[in-house]
Amino acid sequence: MKELTIDVAVIGGGPAGMAAALEAERLGVKVALLERNFELGGILQQCIHDGFGLQRFGVSMAGSSYAQKFINEIEKAEMQVFLDTMVLEITEEKTIYACSSQEGMIRLQCGAIILAMGCRERTAGQILLYGHRPQGVMTAGSVQRYINMEGYLPGKKAVILGSGDIGLIMARRMVLEGIEVKGVYEVMSSPGGLTRNIVQCLEDFEIPLYLSHTVTRIRGKHHLEGVTVMKLDGERKPIPGTEKEIDCDLLVLAVGLIPENELSVQAGVEMDERTRGPLLDEDYMTSIPGIFAAGNVSLVFDLVDYVSQSGEIAAQGAVKYLQGKIDSNPEYEKVQYEGNVQFVVPQRIRKGEKEKEVVFFLRVKHPARRAELICTEKEQILVKKKLPTAAPPEMLSCQVKISPGQSPKVQIPETGNSEE
Repeated sequence: MKELTIDVAVIGGGPAGMAAALEAERLGVKVALLERNFELGGILQQCIHDGFGLQRFGVSMAGSSYAQKFINEIEKAEMQVFLDTMVLEITEEKTIYACSSQEGMIRLQCGAIILAMGCRERTAGQILLYGHRPQGVMTAGSVQRYINMEGYLPGKKAVILGSGDIGLIMARRMVLEGIEVKGVYEVMSSPGGLTRNIVQCLEDFEIPLYLSHTVTRIRGKHHLEGVTVMKLDGERKPIPGTEKEIDCDLLVLAVGLIPENELSVQAGVEMDERTRGPLLDEDYMTSIPGIFAAGNVSLVFDLVDYVSQSGEIAAQGAVKYLQGKIDSNPEYEKVQYEGNVQFVVPQRIRKGEKEKEVVFFLRVKHPARRAELICTEKEQILVKKKLPTAAPPEMLSCQVKISPGQSPKVQIPETGNSEE
């Protein structure tokens, strides 16, 4: 077994992991980056559409181009990069056990660990879509890889279940490749993807979107032959008599993403039921001192710019931990939130430290117009930010200066939640 001692180990070579590794190296510590794939970049490598990097670089680029900027910097850096390497276990003592096609078994003793494993798509079983398992039922990410990287068309007539962003983008991509997209069917009464993707990927290509609809049955034993869709009532139950049969050979599932947290749970990290990621403090440290989390493993972001930013925050925190600037047994103040707020990350702030800048990420529970994002401490307003529009798929952020002893509260008043 190969044994190494490292200052900071980053697990995951996607946008969060690469940003974290580069930031930690810039701050002067010894870094190892572990990636289970044979190349860096994560899901960005199959994202050939543009819209990436507008906030960070001021230009719109493809996902693969965004990733390449970080890959180029990593190639110049002195960090150790382990590709085709699967992490098997993380311990509370910050020991990593991994296996590599090149190195065999590896044991890394780390000063700090940054979890950046990303997220995965929900499958048919996870949304309780029962029946046979015919060829032709795929997640949107799988279809994206088949078309964009492997050069295969997985079908000729497609139905998309769910209006997540990857599914919307692939609706457009499939039309451009000659696949007939029969429609996008969404369980919720509002779309699950960004407004720009609804407009650019569906409306501009005249692809119909059916809200409060779902697929109730799939036909075909060995190959998909068609699906049954039904309209849903206010309690999301199928309405009898609304059945519609659609002939198709491809059902694309775009029904949400789940943070990839098996390693986090195995290590004993405390989780948040709302985000399905770890409970984090202002430096993105988890409940285990010295273990940090960033990117989609902490919560599912909508913009890759935010993902990279979270990686840098976690790296700065990891270096502070190595320098002894973070208490190994900290006490916390819980971040409160109310009104039209679904969740807030970080979820807690360490007590008794110096004044600090904290970046909060949050989502609303339901669409809103002319609302306000307000961060307060008791009666004092720390930040007030006007929101012309806000929707559940769109991440909101605010940067707040917090003094020692302050316990912030984030709120979006319910009075701003009506869409007119």
